[in-house]
Amino acid sequence: MNAETKRGPAPALVWVKSSYSGAEGGQCVEVAASFARVHVRDSKDTTRAALAVAPTAWTAFVEFAAL
Repeated sequence: MNAETKRGPAPALVWVKSSYSGAEGGQCVEVAASFARVHVRDSKDTTRAALAVAPTAWTAFVEFAAL
């Protein structure tokens, strides 16, 4: 028996900028969550590759940054 699993196209990421980011730009990042990864990119240059980390790593980073 030969079974094949086909996946459809990955859903588009929805990027969110921090509410602390002002309208004047500056040093900002955007974050998009998917099922298996949290994606982080530079909001000033969205064409560059994003960093992708495990959700547990992102949670640990946010908790540390909130201290």
